[in-house]
Amino acid sequence: MPCCLFYFYTAHYEALFSYPVEQHDTYPSRQGRDLVVKFMSLVLKSIEGSLGTITLNNPEKRNCLSTALIGEFCTALDEFEKAGVRVVILRGASGVKVWCSGYDVNELPHPGRDPLPYAGTFGLLLRRVQNYPGPVIAMIEGSVWGGGCDLALTCDILVGSETASFTVTPAKIGIPYTASGMIHFINILGLNKAKEMFFTASPVNAHDALNAGILNHLVPASDLEHFTRELAMRIIENAPLAVNVFKEQFTLLSKGHSIDAETAERIQSLRRIVYDSEDYGEGIQAFHEKRPPRFKGK
Repeated sequence: MPCCLFYFYTAHYEALFSYPVEQHDTYPSRQGRDLVVKFMSLVLKSIEGSLGTITLNNPEKRNCLSTALIGEFCTALDEFEKAGVRVVILRGASGVKVWCSGYDVNELPHPGRDPLPYAGTFGLLLRRVQNYPGPVIAMIEGSVWGGGCDLALTCDILVGSETASFTVTPAKIGIPYTASGMIHFINILGLNKAKEMFFTASPVNAHDALNAGILNHLVPASDLEHFTRELAMRIIENAPLAVNVFKEQFTLLSKGHSIDAETAERIQSLRRIVYDSEDYGEGIQAFHEKRPPRFKGK
């Protein structure tokens, strides 16, 4: 990169990416002084013995699942696995209003391309959480939207406070969801509840989430961290090999739905009808223009 561009991007980096936690790298400047470039972490990570914690750390963007955040998230899980972390807690900052706002709408493709391909970053994230060799506990304060719900439900245990709520939002923008994701919701919620959440895009509050089986535990916000850590420690006290095998067995058994090739092709063709549609483009445009979408069913 030419020097003038380097200094331009350095000067504007903090303005473009102003997140609360900073990491610093130092470069020599042409004047002989050290030039400090600030890189902001979208996730925070810590390890205490066999317990690892990942904190989503992009409150200005409501912890949306951008490619950058997903990359840092998966890197943290890789580091945890190498360090022998046996249980992971996934959380937002204390008192956060939005735990995760779902997939970053700014990264959705234009009509004509699948917005949620199997090899896309969102799918990779869900499979990385699912295949982590140890339980991942979602500790939830605040609302969870769209793909954030899929991320939360991919975790092995969910603990929430009274502020937790869950909204499945693809219908608000006109995004076709994946068959694997829909099966995931059906497995946990049952067919009728999954239909209601997808059709209405209405929030499910914490008490209803507990009754529906989304939350394993509902605890006061003041006790949330203590309760979740205590739950994690109870797991860590057990035989690690057995717990890891249990998780893999549950993962394999939850994939017990068989779909023939013709049905799979039909599902993909149905999804294409949606992401090729005018409504899909309208949903994205309305989001960027901060207005209600005007869907036409075309």
